[in-house]
This record gives sequence, C-alpha cells and structure tokens, in this order.
Amino acid sequence: MSAISANKAELLAIANAVASEKMIDKAIVIEAMEEAIQKSARNRYGAENDIRAKLDPLTGDLTLWRVVEVVEEVEDYFKQVDLKQAEKLQPGAKVGDFIVDPLPPVDLGRIDAQSAKQVIFQKVRDAERERQYEEFKDRQGEVITGVIKSVEFGHVIVNLGRAEGVIRRDQQIPREAARTGERVRALITKVERNNRGPQIFLSRAHPDFMKKLFAQEVPEIYDNIIEIKAAARDPGSRAKIGVISRDSSIDPVGACVGMKGSRVQAVVQELQGEKIDIIPWSEDTATFVVNALQPATVSRVVLDEDDGRIEVVVPDDQLSLAIGRRGQNVRLASQLTGHQIDIMTEEEASEKRSKEFAERSKMFEEELDVDETLSQLLVAEGFAELEEVAYVDLAELASIEGFDEELAEELQSRALEALERQEAAHREVRRGLGVEDALAEIPHLTEAMLVTLGKAGIKTLDDLADLATDELIAKKREAPRRRNNTDGPPQRRPQRETDKGGVLGEYGLSEEQGNEIIMAARAHWFEDEPTEEAAHADSTQ
Repeated sequence: MSAISANKAELLAIANAVASEKMIDKAIVIEAMEEAIQKSARNRYGAENDIRAKLDPLTGDLTLWRVVEVVEEVEDYFKQVDLKQAEKLQPGAKVGDFIVDPLPPVDLGRIDAQSAKQVIFQKVRDAERERQYEEFKDRQGEVITGVIKSVEFGHVIVNLGRAEGVIRRDQQIPREAARTGERVRALITKVERNNRGPQIFLSRAHPDFMKKLFAQEVPEIYDNIIEIKAAARDPGSRAKIGVISRDSSIDPVGACVGMKGSRVQAVVQELQGEKIDIIPWSEDTATFVVNALQPATVSRVVLDEDDGRIEVVVPDDQLSLAIGRRGQNVRLASQLTGHQIDIMTEEEASEKRSKEFAERSKMFEEELDVDETLSQLLVAEGFAELEEVAYVDLAELASIEGFDEELAEELQSRALEALERQEAAHREVRRGLGVEDALAEIPHLTEAMLVTLGKAGIKTLDDLADLATDELIAKKREAPRRRNNTDGPPQRRPQRETDKGGVLGEYGLSEEQGNEIIMAARAHWFEDEPTEEAAHADSTQ
C-alpha cells in the first residue's frame, strides 16, 4: 500500500487475502487498515488532530476527516473551530457541537507506509491469537494430534496446525525419544491466555490420556456402555484402570482387552510398552482394593474410614508381589482406590493385633480399676476407648456374657470419672500453656484439643480465628508402607513438609465442625460493630 488514495479494489483485495490466510474476520482487517490510515494521517496533518478514517468494506471508498468542537473562542486550533467557521462546515451548527471537517486523501511516504503496515500486522496478529485461544479454550481434556516442531530444554513444542502446544518434561513418557517432524498424540490439559498467544499445555503422562485412548479403541467405552471409573499411571512403566459395565451381559475387562489382546495392545503401543492392569471396579471398597492389588492374593482387608486408610493382610509369599518393584503395585493401587494402603503379612498383622489388645486392656485396667480378665473381655467385645464405655447404651454393655446391669452401671460411672480426670489434667496443662479460657467455650473443642492448640502457639480467640478450616482440621497424609527390597522390615519414607495436616487433624473433626469452630472464634470480631438500626439511630441524634 503505497498511498492513501490507493486503488479501491487493491485495498479490498488485501483485506480479503489477509482475512482468508489468517482465518479471521474481514471486519477486523478493515478496522486495522482504518487504524493504520488514521495513524499515518496524524503524522501528516499533526498528531494533535482527532483524525478518523472509514473504509467501506463493499466499495473500498475511503473517507478521511477530523472531529472538531464548536466554541465561541478558539483555544486549540487543532480540535476547535469558532461558530463562523463551523457554519461553513455544517450549516446550523451550535456552540458545543462536535462536527466533521473533511480532509483530502494524502499520499503516504515510505516511512508512513511502513508504520501503517506495522499497525495492520499487529492488529491482525492480536486477532489471530484471540482466534486461536477461542478455538482451543473449550478443548481441555481432548486428545489432539500434532507434529513435533522442536525440543527446547527438554520440553517438546508441537505444531497443532493453527497453534502450538507444549509437552513439558514432566508430562512426557520417560525414555520416550521425541524427534522433530514426527507425529504425536497428546491430551490437552490446560489452555491459558498469553501476550504471545494462547499457551496450550499437553500431556502424554496424565491418566486421562490413557482413558481417552481406551475410548478410541473400545467402542463400548465411547458408547458409555463401559465406564472407566478410576485410573492410575506410572508413565512408561505400568498402569491400572478400574472398569464397570452398565450392561450385565458385557464383561468390562474382556471388552477392554479385546480379541487376543488387540484393543489393549493398541493402547500399550501408544504408551511405549506401558503394562496395563484392567481391573473390575466395585462400589465395595474392600473388594476393589483386593482387585486393585492383583496379581497378589489378599487374605484380609481392614478399613479405617476415619483416617481413610486400609490395612491389607497378605500371605508371606505374596508380600513382595503385593508391594511390587520399588513399591509400584501398592502405590498404583492406592492412587486407583483413593485410599492409603498398608501392606502387612499375617505375622505382622497378628503382632499388631496382640499389641493393640494388650495396650487397650492395660488402659481399661488402670482407668476403670478392674482386673485383667474384665479389661480383656471389654477389648474382646470391641471396646477401644473410654468414651465408648461411658456413652454406649447401658443395655448393650449389660448384654456382654458375665455382665449384669449393676456391673454395667458401675463401669459407665468409672469411665465417666476417668474422662473427667483426664479432662482436668488436660485443663491444667492447657492453662499452663497460657491458652485462654474463652477457647474452652467454643463447641467441639475438648481440653485435649486445647492442649494441642496451645503447643502449636494458638492461645487466643484471634489466633484461632485467623486459621482457615483446612489449617485446623485437615488430616495428615502419610506415605504408604513399602519395602526397598523384599528383605527386612517395611520402611516408611520421611514425612514431607507438604504432608503435614491441620493442627487438630489427628482428632477426626468434620469440615462442618471445623467451620463451626472457626466461626465461633470469629464471632467476637462482629460484637463491637454497630447494627444498621443502631447506626441509623446515632445518625439521627
């Protein structure tokens, strides 16, 4: 474009060509041209002028003008005209009106043309980036195919046609070689706006990538007859998926495996030989855990719903198989089920039960002042805490063989006294720590909890009120028990900083209880604030 009075057909041809090539709206290109022309015209007539340009998208006619204000006395000759001059431009103009002063087309010099070209390119580039973002923003979770453009610092840049995506190093399959020019499939995990265009993050290591590949290979999954309820991966090595069928006549595991393993092998090849265990999903947690630990045989499963942990007992000869190489099998099973899994042998389980039985018996013997036989009988009947004895239905306690109502009442009375002694002891420790009595008035908080708060430096209502619910009640996440090898006792890796739970995480408080505690602690913040009625009364006095 060498002149502002360029051929009309040429201007429209340029607009059409750019819009078609960049796949953006022609109106955006026309607008960019108008902006470029306005900028160039201001360079020619003076940047102080308010110059406008209009390019007709149908005819290519170009109109150039400046906007001026009608005033009685001109102070700014670039943006104002007096009434006499305004009458010449627009008959009937009045003071305060903004009118149009037509300008003749001007030839653009080389510098002006280059400047106009840059404006158009920038505008078109911005529009193209916005179009790319709009195209991909709703495609999160979709598998897409692209061509590897380059590998930079271990991150793979993928050409997706009208945009580029990146597979970061931690989202690649380990030991998978990425070669420039090769086609690659990946999952779109996130799309973000960026000044340099949309950032499209891809993954080949995400469990959802494997699920999408199965959906492509297994028609029953695509048709929602079979559902993948859970998936866990150790990328490039091993994976587990839990499947369920909505049609009782279709075996979900067999459908995913396919004839002679054809379906699962197609997924395995795409995942660079990753071994995949296909497991029937079950609503019963214990059953699902047993399935998830395949190929190991499980003797017994013990659920701890409060802590979200599961103890799995296996025969001695199945221990290494259940744990897997470097703990892989139990780690994947834990991810698949969403529960912490502890693996132990029959011998270890027996030792643990014996230890717990002895500890609980000793506690009842001392706290209730009863003989060893009676304390062991309570433990054998499933009682583990003083609270259970104190608050259980009297008839249930009296129904134990060898007990009667009188004995049951005496045991409950002693249990309540023991709890009061413990509470008093904790109260003394709590006050020694300097924890305010006001905290003892808050619902759900026991003296033992207040001691824990005091040791954590939370001693006033304000200290407690400043906490978020998660900081107060979140349960601590521990690493799974594992073995570095098949010899020696189970090992537990060191606790990470991110695994720490809330201050009262060990007490099993619910989220609702946590919210009530925090809100009760914050109540005094609002006591001194005047109500709307009081504020209104003060303002009228």
